[in-house]
Parts: sequence; C-alpha cells; structure tokens
Amino acid sequence: MDLQALVNKFKIIAGVYAFDILPDGSYSEIRIMAINNLKEMMFNFNSDAPVFYPGVPLRRYFTEINMEKFIYSSAVNNEPLYSYVNAFGIWIKGFYLPLDEEGNILNEKGEPNTSPRTAYCLYITTRSFKPDTDYMSQHSDEVSSAVMNISLKLHQTPDFYQAMTAAVGEVKKICKAEWCALYTVDVNSTQCHFINEEGEKREIIEEFSSDMGRSPFEVAMAWKEDLADSDCLLLDDLSVIKERDPIWYKSLCDYGIRNIILYAVRNNNTLVGFLWAANYDAKKMMQIKETLELTTFLISAVIANHQFVSQLEFKSTVDGLTQLFNRNSMNERVDKLVSGETNLPNEMGVVLADLNGLKNVNDDEGHDAGDKLLIRAAALLKLAFGDYEIYRAGGDEFFIFCPDISEEKLTQQVQQLRTLADSTPDVSFAVGYVHVTGKYDIRNTMKTTDERMYKDKQEYYRLHPEKDRRKQNRSDGN
Repeated sequence: MDLQALVNKFKIIAGVYAFDILPDGSYSEIRIMAINNLKEMMFNFNSDAPVFYPGVPLRRYFTEINMEKFIYSSAVNNEPLYSYVNAFGIWIKGFYLPLDEEGNILNEKGEPNTSPRTAYCLYITTRSFKPDTDYMSQHSDEVSSAVMNISLKLHQTPDFYQAMTAAVGEVKKICKAEWCALYTVDVNSTQCHFINEEGEKREIIEEFSSDMGRSPFEVAMAWKEDLADSDCLLLDDLSVIKERDPIWYKSLCDYGIRNIILYAVRNNNTLVGFLWAANYDAKKMMQIKETLELTTFLISAVIANHQFVSQLEFKSTVDGLTQLFNRNSMNERVDKLVSGETNLPNEMGVVLADLNGLKNVNDDEGHDAGDKLLIRAAALLKLAFGDYEIYRAGGDEFFIFCPDISEEKLTQQVQQLRTLADSTPDVSFAVGYVHVTGKYDIRNTMKTTDERMYKDKQEYYRLHPEKDRRKQNRSDGN
C-alpha cells in the first residue's frame, strides 16, 4: 500500500512509523515511513537532520521517549492508543493506530504479536496552546472516579500541605507504588518542598539532593532537563535515566528504585512542581498516565494559587530592599504581644539600630547609593542577629526582637554588631538596647530603646560633627 497516499488523506498531522521486532524480542529504532507535514510534526527540530526520505530514523529529527513508547506498545499489542500531553510548550493530542503489513488499520485489539517482523503504527496528532477541557473530561469510569477522589482530597481542607499530603496518598494507591511524592518548585524564590503521604518532609529533600551533590532547586532543574521538553517520563526501567542523568540514576539505584513515572506540573507553561511515583505497577501504566494527566492539571492550579498567596504574604511582611521583616510585620508582632494572643517571652531583648549618615549619602551620591548602603547595613544586622527577629521599622531604623535571650548574651550580640560596623568603612549604627524580664510592656520597652539609641546618636555626632547634616542645615538656615 502507498503509505504516503494514506497520510495525505488526513488534513491534520499524520505519519506512519515502523520498527523491527528482532528475534530476541527487542525492538529496533523507530523509522518514519511517511508523513504529511514534516515541519509541523517536528516540535524540537534538529538543525542537522537530513532531508526526509522513507525509512529515516525518527531520532535524526528529535527524541520523545513517551511517543516512542506509545508507538511500540500500539504496534506490538495491536491496540489503538491515545495520549494528551503538555510537551514542548503546547498541548498535544495524539492517536496511535496499529497497521498491518498492508497498511490497513487494525480495528480490534488482538494478542500481543512479538514474533520477528516489521511493525507499523499510524500516528495522528493535533496541537493547541490551550488545554481542551472537554477532551480532558472524556475518560473511563475508573479514571474519572480516581480523579474525582483526588480532587476531593485537594479541596477538603484549606491547609495547602494537608491537602497535598492527602492527594499524594491517593495517587500512591492508584499507582500501587512503593514511593510517591509531590515536589513543588517556586522558580522565583528557587524554593522547593517535598510532600509525600506523610506530609512535608524537609529532611528527605535535603538528604537525597545532598547525595546527588545538588541543591533542591538544582535537582528540579536537572529533572526539567531529563524530561527533554516533554511533560512526563513513563519508564518501566531506568535505562533512559542512566543515559540522560547518571547522577540521578545512581541515586535511584541506591534507594532501590526499579521503575518511575515523573510528571512535570505546569501552570500556564510555568513549572510549579513534579509528581512522581516509583516502583509502581507497570501493568497499569496507561491508566496511570491517563489519571496523572488530569491530576497534574488539577494540582497545578492549587500550587500556583498557594505560591501566589505566599508571595502576597511575603510582600506584606518583608521589606523588598533589605529582605528583613517590614514595619507592618513588626506592628502585627507587637499587637499580638500586647493583646496576649502571643505570650510574652520570659526574657526579651529589644535593640534599635539607626543607620548613621544615610541622609548624607542620599543627598550627595543619590538614592541608589543610599539603597546599597541600606543593603550592606542589613547584611551586618543579619550576621549579628541572624537567629532573631530583625525589622526595618523606618527608612534608616531597624528594631531587633530577641526573645528568650540573657542580658549577657544580648550585650555580646550588640557588641558584635558594633565590631562588624567598625570593620565596615561606610556603615555606622547608633544603637540602643534594653533587656527585660518578668512582666513588661513591650511598647514601653521599645520607647526606652529609642531614647537610648538617640543618646548614642548624639554621642556619634559629637565625635563626628562634620557628618551632622542636620546641624549644617540649621546653620545654613540662620
């Protein structure tokens, strides 16, 4: 049969692919026998690829492991298959139809035919930049029921980590997997979290990323590369990972992993995480894939919303320039201590550090120079008081709350700040500090701290009158 004439009948992208089933039961590389739109078919076109000819190896143009797996499975098992994936930045709907040696479509599933022969598969595909929600709702009762259960788990509680824990547990049962986890990724903050059926496990993410010599975010970026622009890896062995990422392969072997499914979770084409299951029931691979296609779509919206809310909360409590807590956060902390919503620590140290000379720098060198000075000052505060609560209370004022600190240690911390500032030519602080115990009023304590800081600032300007721009301005006014 004329295979090119067959694919030319379709008005959407269509191609016929072939491979040999060898005497030992293995498969040869997949070849393209006919295609009606080569340019549109090749999502990740290899610039060194040859001009098309019937029988050209598929991998001369691009590699897509999941597509290859479906072609092999459809042709060997005489089974029509479909897939719906987000790969190469677009949604790809694919239909795989087994052909006989004459090029006729096989309409009924038969027994797997693994005898030595050449097997053929017709692959028809459409693409879109937006998901087809109607298509995604058309699934078997078993898959629909599984997805519904996961969706319920995602929305039974407003707590993000509890919801994800429950959903991961459901996915683990569906996959009959030994291991299952959600790995969230925030590309803006480079923060990652590991959630399995027992909850968020920071120690696990630190352990296995350390074993690979990578940071948690570097692990995520390596997985992104391993996917090679696809949305998932469906692997019944680890040979592909051994080839693409030997470091991860070794880690998987060390943990006793035999097979794995890795799904990228994307929201509007932005990576927000990975869902994976290891040592799963390979006999259920197609059902698992269909279920996870929908599950990752649902999970992506929940993760994106959580990250958006977290960013809003972060911006409302953290100073954007210095990355210290801001005045709103400090006021909220004080209000809770005053109202009794938060118990007063038995001991509390309060420090007020006022950055000397900021106005001079802003006036003489510009606000960019002033911002850099503030950033350097914040860095010194973090070095001296990194274990405590540091707030940027105003333009050049920083409050530090040190709960459960002894008076001796507080004095040592303040002295450390002064020493750090003395060794930094352009940073100088006026500092006031108070240590209180028992029953105390946090606001009165802050007021006393402010008074002591002001005395320290007066002493600074007495010793450095040339830096007192305020006195100079008064003199100029006279």
